[in-house]
Amino acid sequence: MARIRRAGKLILTGIAVAAVTVVAAALYFFQPWKLWQDETVVESLPSPAATLPAEPASPGESPVVPTSPLTVAAGKFISHEHTTTGVVKIVRLADGTHTLRLENLDTSNGPDLHVWLTDAPVKEGRGGWGVFDDGKYVSLGKLKGNKGNQNYVLPADAELSDYTSVSVWCARFGVSFGAAELTQV
Repeated sequence: MARIRRAGKLILTGIAVAAVTVVAAALYFFQPWKLWQDETVVESLPSPAATLPAEPASPGESPVVPTSPLTVAAGKFISHEHTTTGVVKIVRLADGTHTLRLENLDTSNGPDLHVWLTDAPVKEGRGGWGVFDDGKYVSLGKLKGNKGNQNYVLPADAELSDYTSVSVWCARFGVSFGAAELTQV
């Protein structure tokens, strides 16, 4: 009888250890507490560091010297896996560099979120959730916060005409939280 009790206790202990391990792994992987934690970022658009060399618009015209940031492409977020709103802009700074700017971003927080510049089409509904890793994309880094205004420097070698959309991409689950189609301005 004592052996049966001891065996029962060992089985229950094994089940308890396995259950705790599974729960701990699930909490680490899914990070459900992030659904209730917001990270707000308030960044200003980078100020002009330098002016570009003057370039004539066409022969005989005065040179054009941009001295302030110029929006070259823009779009509005649509929701995918999570409700996502806000505006995306690609801004050419006075020094000729480009910055991707998220304005009034509002999405859910989540594990391993990134900002991707992609060549994928933006599709409504579930059909648009997983298309952004199918083609060409540039990861601009981890999402700084799930709310607010934030800037991401575009690599100098990125050919902007190759990219048509931006996604808030969850690398952990391979889905888009939201995306915006870019339209040239």
